[in-house]
Amino acid sequence: MDTLHTLLHRARRTYLDFLRWLVLGSAVGVVVAFAGAGFHHLTEYARAIRLANGWLLFLLPLAGLLIVALYQFAGMYGDRGTNAVLLAVRENEAIPLRIFPLISVSTALTHLTGGSSGREGAALQLGSSIASFLGRKLRLPDKEARVLAMCGMAAGFSAVFGTPLASAVFALEVVSVGAMHYAALAPCMAAALVAQQVASRLGCGPVGFGLVQPPETGWATLAAGVVLGVLCGLLGWFEAVVFRTVHHLYEKKLPNPYLRVAAGAVLVIGMTLLLGTRDYNGAGMDGIIRAVAGQALPWAFACKLLMTALTLGAGFKGGEIVPTFFIGATFGCTVGAWLGLPAGFAAALGMVGLFCAVTNAPLASILLAYELFGGAGLPLFALVCAVTYRLSGYGGLYGAQQIIYSKETVLTREDEEAEEAAEYEARVEKRAEQVKESLRAKGLAVPDPEDGMAERQLDGEGEEAPGRGPALRR
Repeated sequence: MDTLHTLLHRARRTYLDFLRWLVLGSAVGVVVAFAGAGFHHLTEYARAIRLANGWLLFLLPLAGLLIVALYQFAGMYGDRGTNAVLLAVRENEAIPLRIFPLISVSTALTHLTGGSSGREGAALQLGSSIASFLGRKLRLPDKEARVLAMCGMAAGFSAVFGTPLASAVFALEVVSVGAMHYAALAPCMAAALVAQQVASRLGCGPVGFGLVQPPETGWATLAAGVVLGVLCGLLGWFEAVVFRTVHHLYEKKLPNPYLRVAAGAVLVIGMTLLLGTRDYNGAGMDGIIRAVAGQALPWAFACKLLMTALTLGAGFKGGEIVPTFFIGATFGCTVGAWLGLPAGFAAALGMVGLFCAVTNAPLASILLAYELFGGAGLPLFALVCAVTYRLSGYGGLYGAQQIIYSKETVLTREDEEAEEAAEYEARVEKRAEQVKESLRAKGLAVPDPEDGMAERQLDGEGEEAPGRGPALRR
């Protein structure tokens, strides 16, 4: 009878907790959808004005100075953008609500005056700041507030880009690669789906691309996919290095943020005039559409990469994701012909593959391919993502990202010892939770976890703790 009572108690608590998080995730989805829709329309309006008034490019230095002044007035000195959000989520820290208006206005100013940046990275900041604020108002514990912030990230990405499946998994995958917080999957999925539905009714249609029929899968096609994956992995590593190097050079040579952003604006203006085209200003959605249709200049990916690095490294705001899509799509379109792949399909592979390389999020990348291009050719997308993830190194767009497990298939002894220690700590934590559950079910007080009770009990079962010698048998 006691066992049945315990099972019923656990079931009741499980379902109530599930319903609670379903409501919380959905609520975050609704709130962030309204904010995301407003942000979407603001940046679209800024883009339309820029396209109709080419002279706005020459106001880029003024826009940069205003952005720096806004952030300093708000006390956000040395803002690290999405990196700060990832670090805050992982460390259970609060994300200031003022990030929402700051990133919205700053991204709009960047797009209005021709800076090369996206908006999905900004949407991650927007959503997480709103969700973190709601978590504080609801007085949620730190770990629950962390889950709510992840819901905000998923909702923000989904509202702006219209890809709820990829958005939900991306929020789980990007913070700590290799250690997805699966307990947050249901609320993040609810937040992403609700945000996409609400945002679509507010005029934010999902992003989609017309795609040529993928080639018939055969040995030659698979080999071409592997080669393209290798190239995208190298390009992803190179993109991350360029972004970090440009940012470091800006800070080293121009420590004053006002001078830095003004100099960056001058460089972007100069590069635009030198190239004689505005194709590389703004987010670059038009360039992506052309590449997926099979049209791209061989040097387009390099131009977009450099202009985005010059823009964001100087202190302008926005995101790196859509520019990365542009870089990957134009690169794939260019090399696809050399590999015997249809140019449009190769552009789609390159776009998704490079996204995987720079975000270290292979599962989200595969889902993104499905949502953007449909199920046709999905095995090839998965193959490219697998190869790019393995070969893109340990860097990426987000320096605050934590890669838990080695990408190497052959581990050194140090790697093995580190993994053994991590597994041991995980077992200790799991055993501690089991002990707490047992005590609660019996109505007994739960002792302070600092007393090491669970660890002693685990050691008492005769397991050897890594680096500590044999456990004592009591």
